[in-house]
Amino acid sequence: MPETAAKASLLLRRGSQSRIGAERIRLLEAIDELGSISAAARALDLSYKGAWDAVQALNNLFEQPLVAAQTGGRSGGAASVTPAGRAVVQAFRRVEQDLSTIVAQLEQTLTGASGSLDHVFRSLTMKTSARNALRGVVREVKPGPVNAEVILKVTDAVEIVAVVTRDSVDDLALAPGREAVALIKSSFVILAPGHATLRTSARNRLVGTVIRHEAGQVSDEVVLDLGLGKTITATITHGSGEALGLAVGDAAQALIKASHVILAVD
Repeated sequence: MPETAAKASLLLRRGSQSRIGAERIRLLEAIDELGSISAAARALDLSYKGAWDAVQALNNLFEQPLVAAQTGGRSGGAASVTPAGRAVVQAFRRVEQDLSTIVAQLEQTLTGASGSLDHVFRSLTMKTSARNALRGVVREVKPGPVNAEVILKVTDAVEIVAVVTRDSVDDLALAPGREAVALIKSSFVILAPGHATLRTSARNRLVGTVIRHEAGQVSDEVVLDLGLGKTITATITHGSGEALGLAVGDAAQALIKASHVILAVD
């Protein structure tokens, strides 16, 4: 069976990005077996950062976190796959098996259709360069003459506001109750220490706790825990990182302009 057939397990259509594929299911299985993100990364020949990023993406795309992790750095920190995570793994493997049978039947009946099947698979594994992908449900759409304000409820405590064109609202069929994914580049996220409300023009203010601050020569990456398994990642200059002095456990807030939020639907 071609590798593309397995990837067609597009598993439950959990997003328009390649956030959930066979590689990340294997990561969940390894974490469940080894009880650690770092150990799972080594077993799968992944970088610790790559494995951690994948866990964050998975947790952000589902209503309930798939992995519960304790901060411990590259060498430690226990992690466990939640019941929701195990359910996703089981569903993926079941659908994968069924789709393998279906694809085999398609290849037998569609003469010369391999190109068409490849095109389908590429469409179902679309990628995005946005560092943050948060799934939610549209709570409200406020139309304007040219643009519309869309409020996406991610959790009871986290809402994201996006300003998009009215044409985009129509094209994406955005309306209350519609599931959507907010895509936010990490470079668009502004950080401020503490939880005190600031006077700012940024429409989005997400409060959380620093769970990772990785310093680089030019840029730093800071990850905030927003609660219920949701995270937001910011890329800031190294100078800003030193000035803010944010350490793991510190309270912080992410400020994001509504115009910097891109909405996507399945």
